[in-house]
Amino acid sequence: MRAVLSKVAGGPESLVIEEVTDPTPAKGQVVIEVKAIGINYPDALIVEDKYQFKPERPFSPGAEIAGIVDAVGEGVKGVMRGDRVIAVPGWGGLAERVAVPADSLIPIPDGMDFETAAAFVMTYGTSYYALKDRANLQPDETLLVLGAAGGVGAAAVELGKAMGARVVAAASTNDKVEFALELGADNGLIYPSGPMDKAAQKELAGEFKLATGRDGADVVYDAVGGDYAEPALRAMDWNGRYLVVGFPAGIPSLPLNLTLLKSVSVVGVFWGAAVARDPAGHAANMTELMALYKADKIRPRISKTYPLEKAPDAIKALGERQAMGKIVVVTED
Repeated sequence: MRAVLSKVAGGPESLVIEEVTDPTPAKGQVVIEVKAIGINYPDALIVEDKYQFKPERPFSPGAEIAGIVDAVGEGVKGVMRGDRVIAVPGWGGLAERVAVPADSLIPIPDGMDFETAAAFVMTYGTSYYALKDRANLQPDETLLVLGAAGGVGAAAVELGKAMGARVVAAASTNDKVEFALELGADNGLIYPSGPMDKAAQKELAGEFKLATGRDGADVVYDAVGGDYAEPALRAMDWNGRYLVVGFPAGIPSLPLNLTLLKSVSVVGVFWGAAVARDPAGHAANMTELMALYKADKIRPRISKTYPLEKAPDAIKALGERQAMGKIVVVTED
């Protein structure tokens, strides 16, 4: 079978595509014939050794997959060959077949295609965990989403609306803001690209405050970091919750005096670890997310699909923040 491999640390150009031995299922495992792979920002980080996890090389990136159960290992119950399933192995997904624990599988609902299934779990799972479990977002509260056109940001916009919040979408271009407005955001603004000095950050804080209303944001969903963090924090309301989701613009240093003056909570969002620590809570969230999908309140937007041999280009496009919504790799043309 074909697999995309990271043999040395580096950017997407360091990846190679090779023939490797087909996996066989160990006890408690199944082998999935992979049809589609969702590309996420951690895929760009993990091949450069910049992610929280550093797998032993060679390994395949690719954190979430959708496909068909091809083989079932000893002791597996409730799963049959031919079942359509989603799995989130963390890495290893950019291959034509993948072995995963059977108890980690999520059935693909009727009517959902493989590309949509591969684009669903990580972004909506992260954003729902953030907004529901970490921020306790309430109806009629104001949610400010930074990076609102990216995978997790777009999911946060949709989920914020589904949860009854007023959503303000912030992104780096007019096209991205328009995309977020099409997802249901109530208001949007364009923020500058690149580093900002203190004067520019102060100006952006004023723009955030103007866009979110007199009292400011109750919840900030920050999937960007960098120089955008402090302006967003300055635009928050009393008892606000600042969600730390990701840092493609760099890891910020927040002035903690602002959290005291506004009684703001800074809340970390590490969805992958939360899934491992609370699998029952994760399962409940997935049930609720699938219900929202069936009610047509959330719907992954796939900006582009790539064939497996172009997977490095897919990861590069995501790392350069070119995509709006999700990028998916497919194993068949």
